[in-house]
Parts: sequence; structure tokens; C-alpha cells
Amino acid sequence: MKIMKVIFIIAIAMATVIAVNYSITFAGDKYEETMVTATPYVKPFPKRLSRFLAETKNPRAADHCNKDDEICYILEGKNSTCCNNKCMDLSEDKHNCGACKNKCKFTSSCCGGQCVNLTYDKRHCGSCGNKCMPGGYCIYGLCNYA
Repeated sequence: MKIMKVIFIIAIAMATVIAVNYSITFAGDKYEETMVTATPYVKPFPKRLSRFLAETKNPRAADHCNKDDEICYILEGKNSTCCNNKCMDLSEDKHNCGACKNKCKFTSSCCGGQCVNLTYDKRHCGSCGNKCMPGGYCIYGLCNYA
């Protein structure tokens, strides 16, 4: 029973401390707002305003290559190919590894267009292109572990 009383007293003390701190910070914010509004600085607009103020470019929008690989070569580079109307890098994309819609398993990654297990592959130990020494082995993504 004494433990419950002690816990209750500590909880009440914490609540009062938080309430006092909150009221002090709120009063401080009110003072800072008056200081900020007193300066007559108008920030210039970086771009032209339109009637759609919230309109921004969608970062997940497709490039719309429409099975035309030349668009992907120009936009992305040599390794990109048109998959599902989007430009994809088949050498690194985990969902399109080596070919369109070729998904790697959960534990493997795409390295050079092949699905490899980075924890046990000697050619890609821990990361793509990290080769172990000749005669060495790869365990848990480390060459010659243990």
C-alpha cells in the first residue's frame, strides 16, 4: 500500500512540473511571436504562383516510356530498360532483376542483373562486387569470418 502512495505522489509531482514547464514555454512563444512580427521583412517568392498552390510534381510518376527503350537510354543511361511503362535499371532493381518482373527473394539482392544472397556469395560478400580472396569463403556477409 505504501508503494502505491509513493507512485501516486510521484505521478502528481511529474504532472505539476510538466504543467508549469508548458505554461512557461507557452508564455515564451507568445513573446517571440511579437518579436518576429515586429520586423517588416517580406520573403520573396521563389517561383511563379499558380491557382493550384498545392500542385507539385509527383516523385513516383512514371516516365511513360511505352516500350520505347531509347527514351530510357536518354533519361536514365545505358542500363535502363522500359518495364511496365517505367524506366528501370535491370542491374540493380530488386523487383526487376535482369528482366522485367523478375523479383528477387526476400533474403537476396540484385547485383549485376542476378539475384544473389549477400550473406553467403563469395563474389558479392556483404555488398555487390565485394569479392573474397581466392580460397576464402563468405559467411554472414564477411569474408573468412571466424
